[in-house]
Amino acid sequence: MDWRLIPEERVDGSVAMALDEVAAETVSSGGPATVRLYRWTPSTVSLGYGNDADVVDWRHCAARGIDVTRRQTGGGAIYHDGVGDVAYSIIAPASAFPSDVTECYRRLLTPVFAAFEAVGADIDFAAERSEPLWTPLCYLLGLDPAHDLVGPDGRKIAGNAQYRTRDAIVQHGSLTFDSDPDAHLSCFVDPPVSSTEFADRVCGLTDVLGDDAPERSTFVTRLSESLAEWADADRGSWSDAELARAEAFVDEKYGNDRWIRERTDPFD
Repeated sequence: MDWRLIPEERVDGSVAMALDEVAAETVSSGGPATVRLYRWTPSTVSLGYGNDADVVDWRHCAARGIDVTRRQTGGGAIYHDGVGDVAYSIIAPASAFPSDVTECYRRLLTPVFAAFEAVGADIDFAAERSEPLWTPLCYLLGLDPAHDLVGPDGRKIAGNAQYRTRDAIVQHGSLTFDSDPDAHLSCFVDPPVSSTEFADRVCGLTDVLGDDAPERSTFVTRLSESLAEWADADRGSWSDAELARAEAFVDEKYGNDRWIRERTDPFD
């Protein structure tokens, strides 16, 4: 199986999600599998597939230039800070990985753990399920040992999610480099938790490593190297056809209120 690495690119939320879907189409049609990194530019709220759009403080987001899109994957809403969040995706043939969800997560998260280890961070799967603080937000849902990663003190540092098409699997994740509870919570309407309570549940790499934390760019390099080594991937790029297809997905789906606010998929 051929793999390509798409190095970290700055993309807005709708483009980020469109490219995941395009990569799934590519691998389904016999093209390369993809490992990719991206930086949410501008900062973006991504709603989970089942989220109610009314949870978003639309006025606040508009005033601060924060994008809003909706993911194909489930889970709660996430504020992806343009600096504090590091995002990755793995898009591969579904037949190449276990159908068991937990086992599949463990396979696909191997390079993510390697990147954390490379910078000296002791990160592990959540040991057990926990009770949610507020179900609309991903980072305040109860921990799931299948796909939630925590620091040494048990606070969540990364959320990961999957969806499958007939022939492809897409896994993407949000790794917190630097957590900003106030910025996260302010994107949502009347969250029933304080910034202190949020900080008690969520950490960033800078919290785990303190003064020993690397620059964000260094961590991104380590993650890129880990993904490339794990997949034996060559550095690649999007084809013109893929970029055109992504533009269509943005116009008709990921950047369109019918999908974002009403969850109506025009491609179904």
